[in-house]
Amino acid sequence: MLYTFIVISFILVTVGIAYYSWRKTRGIDLATSDGYFLGGRSLTGVAIGSSMLLTNLSTEQLVGQNGQTFADNFTAMGWEVTSPLALFVLAFLFLPRYLRAGITTIPDFLEQRFDMRTRQFVSILFIIGYMTSFLPTVLYSGALVLDSIFNITGGLNISTFWAVAIIAGIIGLVSMGYIVFGGLRAITAADTLYGIALIISGIGIVLLGLWTLGDSSIIGGVDKLVNNHPEKLNAIDSSNDANVPWPTIFTGLLVNNLFYWAANQAIVQKSLGAKNLAEGQKGVLLTGFFKLFGVLYLLIPGTIAFHLYGDSLKTADDAYPTLIVDLLPTAITGVFAAILFGAILSSFNGALSSTMTLFTLDLYKPIFRKNATDSELVKAGRTFAIVVGVISIVIAPFIIMFPSGLYNYLQEMFGFINVPIVAAIFIGFFTKRVPAFAVKTAIVTHLILYGLSKLFFGEVHFLYVLAVLFPFSLLFMIVLGKMKPRNEPYVLGDAEVVDMTPWKYAKPFAIFITICMIGLYILFSPWGIAA
Repeated sequence: MLYTFIVISFILVTVGIAYYSWRKTRGIDLATSDGYFLGGRSLTGVAIGSSMLLTNLSTEQLVGQNGQTFADNFTAMGWEVTSPLALFVLAFLFLPRYLRAGITTIPDFLEQRFDMRTRQFVSILFIIGYMTSFLPTVLYSGALVLDSIFNITGGLNISTFWAVAIIAGIIGLVSMGYIVFGGLRAITAADTLYGIALIISGIGIVLLGLWTLGDSSIIGGVDKLVNNHPEKLNAIDSSNDANVPWPTIFTGLLVNNLFYWAANQAIVQKSLGAKNLAEGQKGVLLTGFFKLFGVLYLLIPGTIAFHLYGDSLKTADDAYPTLIVDLLPTAITGVFAAILFGAILSSFNGALSSTMTLFTLDLYKPIFRKNATDSELVKAGRTFAIVVGVISIVIAPFIIMFPSGLYNYLQEMFGFINVPIVAAIFIGFFTKRVPAFAVKTAIVTHLILYGLSKLFFGEVHFLYVLAVLFPFSLLFMIVLGKMKPRNEPYVLGDAEVVDMTPWKYAKPFAIFITICMIGLYILFSPWGIAA
């Protein structure tokens, strides 16, 4: 009876939010490329902030980062708490230029600045990365969590492989429904609701965990968390074995975050749909503020699980799913499962939508149908989304054959493309005569050098490698530009698609976020509660 209640509540919440999202798209003309791919350039700051956060936040983080703090210390905090640094760059440097240029995709800017081949080269790298790594991993990690809640393996008496295959198929099909029938507007509408619900429920897991740890006392739980094994709460660690070594925060990690938050199509696409620059900056900075709270639901639960379970779990990635099953009252488990499902859906939707946009506008239209109408572009995008979704569903269960630690694995794999793309954008914005061939040569060179680093210096933390390769790529492009500069200096045009008046509270809000960020690092350090 209780299991039936869980399933029914899960279905009601999921269907209810899907209906809300459908209603929110009724005023948008989805037959046009702007309406379908950018939500009609009508997104507000709250919608952008919620959608960017939810596209970023999914089960690969909930499971992966809590698993990292379960097995190690708080250095994994670097992924979350330092993200505002990259978001500041997006809000104040990149986004004004993106919106002024009127671009739909990041490679779109690279074409304006360099040439069509550069745009297509980068688009193909993005698509391959999303299709073979990010999308299947989101499905896989999400399937593991949902299986722990609904016990698909036990109920159907099947292996984890087939349970992942079934759940990944369901997630993928629902996601493709959002993409095919609603476009970006439907995704952001659902993300706003899921974003609020995920933060509230995530904090709820922390409170329940502290209550259990403290023997029916939250204060007692905090006391045990702080005083028993305080070294688990230390985010300042420079060792190579740390999840995020301290010296990388302003070097390799910053480069990694710049790619993810300021150049990653799946994330940046939400801000490109802003109704004006002020709303875009507001959404980006709200995302930075929200990221500070990631400490609560992405790190502390893993530490609580360490105190509750010790060495009894099979793998570190079992920490968060075990907490969900053990701590949540059965009556609300279905609702929380629906919220997690929304987080999974959001990350999958965001990446799938971006993959579709890249293919349609960067490859399909210029190569196959130069004179395609908007309706033809939308149709091609939907078809490609279905193909990519199916491929991702097929790949997802095979990830079980890879070792644990998928979060770091994902970050390392994106290391093949993040440095040259970020470097190309910097060069594009802040130089005038570096030519296209310099960018394409630098991308190929980075692919070779990064691959060699994995072969010969695999024991060195990949963030240290990125810290070296990023300035190398910049200098390499500049040198090639000096050797063979483009004939005419590049001038950034103004497409006049949105109002470019900045948000008047942007800088004070950024200062406030920076103070909070510094405060968190002091708190979780040998000078704070990790003493």
